[in-house]
Amino acid sequence: MGVLQRVLLAGLTLFGIVGCYEIESPSSVRQTGFIYCGQESPITFNPQLVNGGLLVDTLSAQLFNRLLRIDPITHKPLPELATQWTISPDGLEYIFDLRTNVSFYSNDLFAPTRPLSAKDVVFSFQRIIDKTHPYHAISGGKYPWFESLGFPLLIDRIEAIAPMQVKFVLQRPDNSFLANLASSYAIITSQEYAEFLLRSGRPSDLDHLPIGTGPFSLTKFVKNEEIRLSHHKEYWQDVPKMEQIVFDISNRGAGQLAKLISKECDVLSAPIASQLPIMDTHPELQIQSQTGMNVSFLALNQDSPYLKNKQLRQAIRYAINQEKLLNAVYYGTGQAANSVLPPTSWASTPYTSTASVFNPLKAQQLLLEAGITKRIPLRLWVSLDSRPYNPSPKKTAELIQSNLRAVGIDVQIYHHENSDPIETKNLSQFDLILTGWIADNGDPDSFLRPILSCDAKQAGLNFANWCHLPFDNLLELALRMPNQAQRLTYYQLAQEILYDEVPIIPLAHGMQYQIHHRSLQGLTLNPFGNAPFTHVYRHE
Repeated sequence: MGVLQRVLLAGLTLFGIVGCYEIESPSSVRQTGFIYCGQESPITFNPQLVNGGLLVDTLSAQLFNRLLRIDPITHKPLPELATQWTISPDGLEYIFDLRTNVSFYSNDLFAPTRPLSAKDVVFSFQRIIDKTHPYHAISGGKYPWFESLGFPLLIDRIEAIAPMQVKFVLQRPDNSFLANLASSYAIITSQEYAEFLLRSGRPSDLDHLPIGTGPFSLTKFVKNEEIRLSHHKEYWQDVPKMEQIVFDISNRGAGQLAKLISKECDVLSAPIASQLPIMDTHPELQIQSQTGMNVSFLALNQDSPYLKNKQLRQAIRYAINQEKLLNAVYYGTGQAANSVLPPTSWASTPYTSTASVFNPLKAQQLLLEAGITKRIPLRLWVSLDSRPYNPSPKKTAELIQSNLRAVGIDVQIYHHENSDPIETKNLSQFDLILTGWIADNGDPDSFLRPILSCDAKQAGLNFANWCHLPFDNLLELALRMPNQAQRLTYYQLAQEILYDEVPIIPLAHGMQYQIHHRSLQGLTLNPFGNAPFTHVYRHE
């Protein structure tokens, strides 16, 4: 475990054990709120510091706001904390007008004395891009999602040009910039609170005990047990209808289903696909579903002595039976991934030729051509957490293990009950990493750059440890082109490189599911996994 993880876990552990832990009965919670069956226990409550999981998928939208949000249908940026914006003709300057009278919530440490201003926006991003900023190195000084996009190098400067007006000056044009500001990671925090904590000698509390402008505030956290949120009574939109939300993070799998049926929790996200028929026939449960902007994939570690051989990487692709995987893991709820980008992306380039079809004989032929005559031992890392892109990662890993064994590749599976390999293992010791990605917006760059670029390798999100400059150059050219047809050409060429080099093997695009008791109304699904619970209410 790295320094960042030790620092964050230490802070959160202290927070979680303050006072006596008293369990409130589910029936009592349901009087004024609802219980959400969550995923892993977070290591921080600042999305800037992580690269996925419950914090990004769900909690971020409850605790914080962003300058913009993404329309779930059109995938276009819409106003949130910014009411409008202008872009200079050269595409290098963005000026945002901020919404007035937006209140921050308070916590036991601090009560803000002023509403949101341009200073808060500058602080929130300056911390990320400026290594000399007093908060840059706090909680480890790593901002993986931003670093994977090259965000610190993109921004020339950020200025508060008026009390309610902010200007971003870029080093180069970037057509994904607005979409990235709408990400769950691009939150706005309180500069006033940060300065108070710095004076008090406890700056890391900014990430452990957050203050934002979102519809809910964090009031309790017990590691591996629960997260409790209370509604923000001065929320700038509508005051949330529910007074509290409790996230039950105490177990996984069948335990969550049992709790849902017994009314110990009200909402379950990312259920195991095999459990859907049980829930679909239950009279008190309702299933919501939609096509997700996600992909499950197998990353092939380019630092592995074995996987430096491109023919071996290609052989692994031919050896994996996608159809069997879809039947055994997704139960009809997924779609074969013939590209990293989902079919709903305007830049998706599927490979429909027979070259990409399951073909174990072709896999064996490639191994012989590569001079590989002995059985190869490979180590595969997999998370046990069910995610929208993979409802049963362990079963997926076992199927891949069986497929590869049939062509002469022996796979040993290693797993951990945490969805983020960065937080659990040093990836250099694994040859294969079974993981996935959920995009924060509809731009193709939000899929390709965070998991495959050279910057992503440095940031630790590129699990294949793959850095290919021609691929990166194509992504850069696509970002600079204002015309979508021109961008499409570059993205198609980039995907051809991916298919030839095989740094990752796309497996499936999963449907996004959410199951809840029919008494709850107002729950919505968002393809980018960040819908606020502002309008949720109970109707018995």
